[in-house]
Amino acid sequence: MTTAATTPDQPLPQPLPRVVADWAAAWTGTDPFALGALFTADATYTDQAIGAAFHGPMEIAGWKARADRLIDGVHVTVLAAHRDGTHPNGTHLTVDAVYAGHLKGAPTPFAVPMTTLLDLDADGRITADRDYYDLGAVLTQSGLPADWTPPAEQ
Repeated sequence: MTTAATTPDQPLPQPLPRVVADWAAAWTGTDPFALGALFTADATYTDQAIGAAFHGPMEIAGWKARADRLIDGVHVTVLAAHRDGTHPNGTHLTVDAVYAGHLKGAPTPFAVPMTTLLDLDADGRITADRDYYDLGAVLTQSGLPADWTPPAEQ
């Protein structure tokens, strides 16, 4: 589903805001630099489930590249986007989505709810991205033990 939900006082245009559609397409795509390009030079990306943070477009693109090496068919399906307000330099958005894929070596794929908080600058570029999903649910659905960790990169 690619429609945007609305808040009573700040409806979002249909379809999804471009940055949200581009963000989901970049996660679903195979070019890590497409994701990094959506962020400002001083942006932060935090994966709350694993407690990792990345800074700037190159580190963020590197995170996407690592995810692609660990997860086959990474896919983000946006269910809704809500404008939560503005700040002096831009806008806050909440994105409700499904995060899915198949951890390499796992017996089964996963598909879990995810909420992402995006801060945008006045030009609509992402200054902060905070992803929230249940890592335990990812591992359980994947058929992996709760203490599973990805293999070390070579």
